Amino acid sequence: MEEHTGLPKTFEEFVEARKQGFLTVKEFKENGGKLAGCLCSYTPHEILDAAGVATVGLCGTSNETIPDAEKVLPKNLCPLIKSTYGFAYSDKCPYTYFSDIIIGETTCDGKKKMYELLAELKDVHILQLPQGQDRPYAKDIWYEEICLFREAMEKKFGVEITEENLRKAVKKRNRLRKALCSMYQLQETCPPALKGTEMMLALQQGTFTFDLEKQIANIENKVEQARKAYAAGERPVSASAKRILLTGCPSGGVIQKVGMVIENNGGVIVCLDDCSGERTNKLLIDENADDILRAIADRYLSIHCSVMTPNDGRIDNTKEMVEKYKVDGVIEVVLQACHTFNVEATQMRRMVEDAGIPYMKLETDYATSDSGQLETRIAAFIETL
Repeated sequence: MEEHTGLPKTFEEFVEARKQGFLTVKEFKENGGKLAGCLCSYTPHEILDAAGVATVGLCGTSNETIPDAEKVLPKNLCPLIKSTYGFAYSDKCPYTYFSDIIIGETTCDGKKKMYELLAELKDVHILQLPQGQDRPYAKDIWYEEICLFREAMEKKFGVEITEENLRKAVKKRNRLRKALCSMYQLQETCPPALKGTEMMLALQQGTFTFDLEKQIANIENKVEQARKAYAAGERPVSASAKRILLTGCPSGGVIQKVGMVIENNGGVIVCLDDCSGERTNKLLIDENADDILRAIADRYLSIHCSVMTPNDGRIDNTKEMVEKYKVDGVIEVVLQACHTFNVEATQMRRMVEDAGIPYMKLETDYATSDSGQLETRIAAFIETL
C-alpha cells in the first residue's frame, strides 16, 4: 500500500479542473489537514468530525476509469463499484489519491470484495453492517462496530475522540441535514422553486467540500436565494412540467443522462428519493441522548437501503413522498448488476401503481451508449402523464 505525498506521475495529463482539485487538496494536506474518503450513507461522519478529520465523497460516478478497473475487476459488475476502484487504481481522482484512509462498508457483495483489492492501494477501514434492522440484537452489533470504528480512528490519527467533540459534531451534522431538507422541500411548491438537476448538482458539489461550515452555508444561501426569487415571481420551472420522483440507486452518475433528460422533456424532479435525499437526511441524531455514541449508531442503522432485509421502510417512505410532493410519475434508476435495488424494484412498482401513479424502471450504467434509448423512453413516459 502506497502513501501519496506528492502529485501523481501523470499530473500534467489531467484537464485543468482536475489539476486544480489536486492542487487544492494537496495544499489542504500540506497545511496539516487530515482527510477520509467516504463511500456510503452508513458511514458515521460524526466520528471523523470529532477526530478533526475532514471527509470527502469518493463514490465513482463516471465511465472514465471503468476500462482501468476492468483490468482487475469483472466486467459484469456495478458501474459505481468499478468507477470507484478505477479512480484509485489510475490515480485520477485527487481526493482518493490524497485520502489518509478510505471508509468502506459491507453493503453489497461486490463492494465489500472490491474493498479487499482497494486495500492494496490505500488504507481502508471496513464497517461491518448487519444484514437487517429488525433483529433484537442488530442495534447492539452495529453499536459495537461504531465503538471499534472510534477506536480505529483514534489509533490511525493519534487523537482522542471525546464525548464533547462528538456532541459538537452531532449538532453540526444535524444542521447540515436540516439545511438539505429545507432545500428538498423547496420542491413542494407548484411549480417547484428549483430545477431538480440544480438540486442534484448542489448535492454532488457538497460532497467535495472539506469545510463543513462552508457546505452548510452554501446550502442555506441557495435555499434563501431560491425562496426570495420565488417570492419575487421568478419561476425557473414551467407550471405544466410533470412532477417526477426519482428513486433507486445513487443518482450522482446519471444527472446528465437521466436527470437532465427528464427536465428537457417536459418533466421536473420534485423529489430525489435515493440515499442522498430527504429519506436519509430527515433522520436526525438525538443531541441530548445520555449515550451520544449509541445515538449516533442508532441513527445510521435506521437508514433505509435495499441491502437491508426486509426494507419496508423505504417503500413506506416513497409512498409518503409521492403524496407530499404531488407526484405525477415515478422513475426508478437501477445501475446494472445492482441486484438488491433491481429485485426490490418489484415491490416499489407494486406500491407506486397501487397508489395510482405511473412507474418506469430504467436499468443503466455510466456509459453514453444507451443515452438515445433512455431519452426516447423518458420522453414517451412523460408524454403519457
